[in-house]
Amino acid sequence: MSYVLHAVAGDYQAAEDIVQETLLRAWRQRGVLDPDRAGPWLYTVAHNLIVSGHRRREARPAEVPIVEQDFPNLNDDIDRVLQTWQIADALQELRKEHRVVIFELFYRRRSVAETAGLLGIPVGTVKSRSFYALKALRQALEQRGVTSQ
Repeated sequence: MSYVLHAVAGDYQAAEDIVQETLLRAWRQRGVLDPDRAGPWLYTVAHNLIVSGHRRREARPAEVPIVEQDFPNLNDDIDRVLQTWQIADALQELRKEHRVVIFELFYRRRSVAETAGLLGIPVGTVKSRSFYALKALRQALEQRGVTSQ
Protein backbone atom coordinates (compact mmCIF):
# COMPACT_ATOMS: atom_id res chain seq x y z
CA MET A 1 0.00 0.00 0.00
CA SER A 2 2.78 2.47 0.84
CA TYR A 3 4.50 1.80 -2.51
CA VAL A 4 1.28 2.47 -4.44
CA LEU A 5 0.29 5.44 -2.27
CA HIS A 6 3.65 7.07 -2.98
CA ALA A 7 3.34 6.33 -6.71
CA VAL A 8 -0.10 7.97 -6.97
CA ALA A 9 1.01 11.11 -5.12
CA GLY A 10 -0.92 10.39 -1.93
CA ASP A 11 -4.32 9.76 -3.54
CA TYR A 12 -5.58 7.29 -0.94
CA GLN A 13 -8.67 6.19 -2.87
CA ALA A 14 -6.70 5.53 -6.05
CA ALA A 15 -4.09 3.62 -4.04
CA GLU A 16 -6.78 1.47 -2.42
CA ASP A 17 -8.31 0.70 -5.82
CA ILE A 18 -4.95 -0.32 -7.29
CA VAL A 19 -4.04 -2.51 -4.29
CA GLN A 20 -7.47 -4.13 -4.42
CA GLU A 21 -7.15 -4.85 -8.16
CA THR A 22 -3.63 -6.22 -7.60
CA LEU A 23 -4.81 -8.60 -4.89
CA LEU A 24 -7.79 -9.65 -7.01
CA ARG A 25 -5.44 -10.55 -9.85
CA ALA A 26 -3.23 -12.47 -7.40
CA TRP A 27 -6.29 -14.35 -6.15
CA ARG A 28 -7.22 -15.28 -9.72
CA GLN A 29 -3.66 -16.57 -10.29
CA ARG A 30 -3.43 -18.36 -6.93
CA GLY A 31 -3.03 -21.78 -8.55
CA VAL A 32 -0.12 -20.68 -10.75
CA LEU A 33 1.54 -18.06 -8.53
CA ASP A 34 4.51 -19.27 -6.50
CA PRO A 35 4.20 -17.89 -2.92
CA ASP A 36 7.99 -17.39 -2.72
CA ARG A 37 7.97 -15.15 -5.81
CA ALA A 38 4.63 -13.44 -5.14
CA GLY A 39 6.19 -10.21 -3.74
CA PRO A 40 7.94 -9.09 -6.94
CA TRP A 41 4.94 -10.22 -8.97
CA LEU A 42 2.58 -8.08 -6.83
CA TYR A 43 4.83 -5.03 -7.20
CA THR A 44 4.99 -5.54 -10.97
CA VAL A 45 1.20 -5.83 -11.29
CA ALA A 46 0.68 -2.77 -9.10
CA HIS A 47 3.23 -0.80 -11.14
CA ASN A 48 1.55 -1.79 -14.40
CA LEU A 49 -1.86 -0.73 -13.05
CA ILE A 50 -0.44 2.64 -12.00
CA VAL A 51 1.10 3.19 -15.45
CA SER A 52 -2.09 2.07 -17.22
CA GLY A 53 -4.18 4.44 -15.12
CA HIS A 54 -1.83 7.32 -15.86
CA ARG A 55 -1.91 6.62 -19.59
CA ARG A 56 -5.70 6.37 -19.54
CA ARG A 57 -6.00 9.78 -17.82
CA GLU A 58 -3.54 11.37 -20.24
CA ALA A 59 -5.35 9.94 -23.27
CA ARG A 60 -8.63 11.63 -22.37
CA PRO A 61 -9.33 14.78 -24.34
CA ALA A 62 -9.37 17.98 -22.37
CA GLU A 63 -12.81 19.05 -21.24
CA VAL A 64 -14.23 21.94 -23.20
CA PRO A 65 -16.08 24.37 -20.97
CA ILE A 66 -19.56 25.28 -22.12
CA VAL A 67 -20.12 29.00 -22.10
CA GLU A 68 -23.66 29.93 -21.09
CA GLN A 69 -23.78 32.66 -23.71
CA ASP A 70 -23.54 30.04 -26.46
CA PHE A 71 -26.98 28.72 -25.52
CA PRO A 72 -29.24 31.63 -24.61
CA ASN A 73 -32.50 30.80 -22.91
CA LEU A 74 -35.27 32.34 -25.00
CA ASN A 75 -37.75 32.27 -22.14
CA ASP A 76 -35.64 34.61 -19.97
CA ASP A 77 -37.24 37.79 -21.34
CA ILE A 78 -40.77 36.50 -20.84
CA ASP A 79 -39.99 35.22 -17.37
CA ARG A 80 -38.32 38.50 -16.43
CA VAL A 81 -41.32 40.53 -17.63
CA LEU A 82 -43.76 38.30 -15.73
CA GLN A 83 -41.64 38.42 -12.60
CA THR A 84 -41.33 42.21 -12.81
CA TRP A 85 -45.10 42.52 -13.21
CA GLN A 86 -45.73 40.28 -10.19
CA ILE A 87 -43.23 42.19 -8.05
CA ALA A 88 -44.72 45.55 -9.05
CA ASP A 89 -48.19 44.24 -8.22
CA ALA A 90 -47.01 42.90 -4.85
CA LEU A 91 -45.25 46.19 -4.07
CA GLN A 92 -48.60 48.00 -4.32
CA GLU A 93 -49.83 45.98 -1.33
CA LEU A 94 -47.05 47.34 0.92
CA ARG A 95 -47.58 50.30 3.19
CA LYS A 96 -46.42 53.54 1.60
CA GLU A 97 -43.43 54.07 3.95
CA HIS A 98 -42.22 50.51 3.26
CA ARG A 99 -42.69 50.86 -0.50
CA VAL A 100 -40.70 54.13 -0.56
CA VAL A 101 -37.78 52.56 1.32
CA ILE A 102 -37.71 49.55 -1.01
CA PHE A 103 -37.89 51.81 -4.06
CA GLU A 104 -34.96 53.96 -2.88
CA LEU A 105 -32.78 51.04 -1.77
CA PHE A 106 -33.34 48.61 -4.61
CA TYR A 107 -34.58 50.54 -7.63
CA ARG A 108 -32.57 53.72 -7.21
CA ARG A 109 -29.71 51.77 -5.57
CA ARG A 110 -29.18 54.23 -2.77
CA SER A 111 -27.34 53.26 0.39
CA VAL A 112 -29.12 53.03 3.72
CA ALA A 113 -27.50 56.30 4.81
CA GLU A 114 -28.50 58.07 1.58
CA THR A 115 -32.07 56.82 1.89
CA ALA A 116 -32.24 57.95 5.52
CA GLY A 117 -30.98 61.42 4.59
CA LEU A 118 -33.37 61.72 1.64
CA LEU A 119 -36.41 60.64 3.65
CA GLY A 120 -35.36 62.50 6.82
CA ILE A 121 -35.53 59.43 9.04
CA PRO A 122 -32.89 57.61 11.13
CA VAL A 123 -30.72 54.89 9.57
CA GLY A 124 -32.19 52.32 11.96
CA THR A 125 -35.69 53.15 10.74
CA VAL A 126 -34.62 52.58 7.13
CA LYS A 127 -33.17 49.21 8.08
CA SER A 128 -36.26 48.25 10.05
CA ARG A 129 -38.65 49.32 7.30
CA SER A 130 -36.65 47.50 4.64
CA PHE A 131 -36.64 44.33 6.76
CA TYR A 132 -40.40 44.35 7.29
CA ALA A 133 -41.07 45.47 3.71
CA LEU A 134 -39.04 42.59 2.28
CA LYS A 135 -40.79 40.17 4.62
CA ALA A 136 -44.22 41.45 3.51
CA LEU A 137 -43.14 41.42 -0.13
CA ARG A 138 -41.94 37.82 0.18
CA GLN A 139 -45.28 36.81 1.70
CA ALA A 140 -47.24 38.62 -1.04
CA LEU A 141 -45.20 36.88 -3.74
CA GLU A 142 -45.66 33.49 -2.09
CA GLN A 143 -49.41 34.06 -2.07
CA ARG A 144 -49.20 34.61 -5.82
CA GLY A 145 -47.32 31.34 -6.27
CA VAL A 146 -43.94 32.97 -6.86
CA THR A 147 -41.27 31.07 -4.98
CA SER A 148 -37.74 32.20 -4.23
CA GLN A 149 -34.91 30.33 -5.94
